[in-house]
Amino acid sequence: MRLKVILPVRVLVDRQVVKVTGEAENGSFCLLPRHVDFAAALVPGLLAYVPEGEEAGEQFLAVDEGVLIKCGDEVLVSTRNAVGGAALGELERGVRQRFEELDEYEKQARTALAQLESQFVVRFVELGE
Repeated sequence: MRLKVILPVRVLVDRQVVKVTGEAENGSFCLLPRHVDFAAALVPGLLAYVPEGEEAGEQFLAVDEGVLIKCGDEVLVSTRNAVGGAALGELERGVRQRFEELDEYEKQARTALAQLESQFVVRFVELGE
């Protein structure tokens, strides 16, 4: 099967795999090459896959909410956020770092919004005078 994990700005994974496991709203699932076509709404959690012909074993992605569609020999995953890592410890560090980046981005966005709001109030008061 060909697994593609697509983020809004790039393709995170595009490779041949022999197995994909994940978690949907109604429970976990496992896809193998001859599995019937399948669609699922993913919940935030782990998506695991076994690359074809590699000794490395199972690879892991931490994914946000998303959609998974298996059609024929293609498995397409679309999600807003995902972090990859071969080992779970490595993945945990990646997720922690991504959350810290998002927290910083949110702080900056809140600061910019507060500045816009204060400028709006100042202009509104100036127009009222």
